[in-house]
Amino acid sequence: MNPKLLELATRHGRLQARIAEQRRELARHAGPLESALAKGDAVLDGVDWLKHHPVAVGVAVAAVAVARPKRAWRWARRGFFVWRGWQAVRNRLAGAR
Repeated sequence: MNPKLLELATRHGRLQARIAEQRRELARHAGPLESALAKGDAVLDGVDWLKHHPVAVGVAVAAVAVARPKRAWRWARRGFFVWRGWQAVRNRLAGAR
């Protein structure tokens, strides 16, 4: 075999071994992130459910409003201020581009 090809094959083998070790190390370090990302996925699944079941959300809101109107009003105000704050942040970020 050509010495140049032999050197190239040897280097290729060393690089493959190095890549495999880096992948194992990355997988080992990514373990703690898995639980955090799984929680984020669960939140997004909940948001998707809310988007696909607006009637259920409306019924729940109406039930709370009938059962505890003061509490419902208080949460509605909080939600409104959070929504307005989010709109302001989003508009500011869009203007910064």
